[in-house]
Amino acid sequence: MADGRRTQREVVEHPDAVVILAIRDNGDIAFVRQWRHPTGRPLLELPAGRVDPGESPEQTARRELREEVGLDPARLDYARGFFVAPGFADEFLHGFIARDCVESPLEADEDEELIVEWKPLGEAIDLVEAGEIIDAKSVILIQYLALEAVGPLGRKIVRHYRGQE
Repeated sequence: MADGRRTQREVVEHPDAVVILAIRDNGDIAFVRQWRHPTGRPLLELPAGRVDPGESPEQTARRELREEVGLDPARLDYARGFFVAPGFADEFLHGFIARDCVESPLEADEDEELIVEWKPLGEAIDLVEAGEIIDAKSVILIQYLALEAVGPLGRKIVRHYRGQE
């Protein structure tokens, strides 16, 4: 532990991964609905995937977006990086915002059955609030984009209501 004491922990070691929020000019966001065995149900999520050896997070984001949604972004901006579950796993996710996408599908992984759904940002926020989108990586990037959308004044208002101003 940080203070020198010893303890035993179970840790899941996992390669870095990416999550991509692909947004159209009209504000619609690409989601994938897929069965998640650990949850026992399908989840509505943003496209995501593991960084393969020798691949950069940006290369992975481009590949995963093509495999899962069939899109290649002209613009891919790094949004945020974060740990998924630091209490037991070392997986670090790199979040990207993809814009100006063109159709360019790649063959999907054999073990993935995905349904692509497009939702406006406002509806995505409503789905987070309603508990319909419960995947942490998706919630984080949706909220990140929502804060970006409100701009500096909106962020100031949020800080005010949190008692930070």
